[in-house]
Amino acid sequence: MDNELLAILMFPVVIGLLLAGFQVAFSLMVVGAGFGWLLYGDKVAIQLFNVIQDSASQFLLTAVAPFVLMGAVLERAGIAERLFNVVQLWVGRLPGGMALTTMLMAAMIAATTGIVGAVEVMIGMMAIGPMQRLGYRNDLIAGTVCAGGSLGTMIPPSLVLIVYASVANLSVGKLFAAAILPGLVTVALFLAYIALRALLQPPTGLARAADDAEAIPLGRKLWLTLVGLLPAVALILAVLGTILAGIATPTEAASVGALGTLVLAWSHGRLTWTMLRESLTTTLKLTSMILFIVVGGGMFSSIFRRLGGNDVVRGLVDSAELGPVMLVLALLLVVFVAGFILEWVSVLLICLPIFVPLLAAYDVDPIWFAMLTFIMLQTSYLTPPMAPSIFYLKGIAPPDMTTGQMYLGVAPFILCQIAVMLAVFMVPALATWLPSILVTGF
Repeated sequence: MDNELLAILMFPVVIGLLLAGFQVAFSLMVVGAGFGWLLYGDKVAIQLFNVIQDSASQFLLTAVAPFVLMGAVLERAGIAERLFNVVQLWVGRLPGGMALTTMLMAAMIAATTGIVGAVEVMIGMMAIGPMQRLGYRNDLIAGTVCAGGSLGTMIPPSLVLIVYASVANLSVGKLFAAAILPGLVTVALFLAYIALRALLQPPTGLARAADDAEAIPLGRKLWLTLVGLLPAVALILAVLGTILAGIATPTEAASVGALGTLVLAWSHGRLTWTMLRESLTTTLKLTSMILFIVVGGGMFSSIFRRLGGNDVVRGLVDSAELGPVMLVLALLLVVFVAGFILEWVSVLLICLPIFVPLLAAYDVDPIWFAMLTFIMLQTSYLTPPMAPSIFYLKGIAPPDMTTGQMYLGVAPFILCQIAVMLAVFMVPALATWLPSILVTGF
């Protein structure tokens, strides 16, 4: 059978395995090994061993475990809960104060953990009950929690950015810098929608929330803010600041952040052997899952390239006579569709080895395209009917919150995402300006 035809067949086979319920890493490995055997025969083991060795030697991936540990400890040490209460003190009196608090909280947690899904679960468990008691509509609650959880894709130190940098051979520091402005614009649009919605449909318990915030003396507010907010800000500066300034590698900065969360947990009296064991177990599971998918994606993409798959894709693009703009739009559409059925790690590991040579051939700015990809992944994370955000929310939502309300709730936030996408597409400087002025060595 022609090698190029085999390369094309790899995709329907792996999608078939995924739809049949097989694990992502297993599906990628089986397809890579099976088609590799057709190409190399019994020598395929040598080729795949080289892929495993290459994956294991990527120093950048050592940053994954410390970042996961940061998120696991933050979730169990009560640090996130303190931060939530502090933000509520200051914005609780505003229209939609609890929803605004939830979104701001999500942004700050995303800036300290970088784990997609964990952000949504943390803020959802803290915010859904209080928001319902204050009379917020279920669709707004669902949309706020899902959209807040999606920020873990964009806001650094996102694991998505780290894996992307590893696969595309880009600077993590530059990707972190590039994500700052789009991330801030996204949060600002989310907050603006929440405030407008609260003005048009005020929650029934808004006055009670304002009275609760007003009852606390100013001095007490300032002290609680200092105690609750300063540790989170210090963590963000320790991780992002050192990477952006070129002082530390991502692994070094992540290790400092992980140590900082352990120190904070100890200072709050939450660092117990049970909590530490649970956090380390979670870290081991999530890190193993990510790295297994990295290896599986490496096997898949390696065999795809050896079969001439990149040449097939390049030939299709050339025959379609796509310019740089249409090429970018076509690739983003592929990312969006893939995001329906695959985890973000799988999307990157399958798509990037194909995309990167095309982007280079058409002289597309890789940092700009990376930001568009992150926004698209974030949008597919929210978009029904396959939205991963909805599945996360269903695990923690009360019985009276229906799937229809969840779908309705995320729709306005998807429009906000599209607006950010258009802004970055039309004004590339939103993604490229900060990396050009910041000295980032990693």
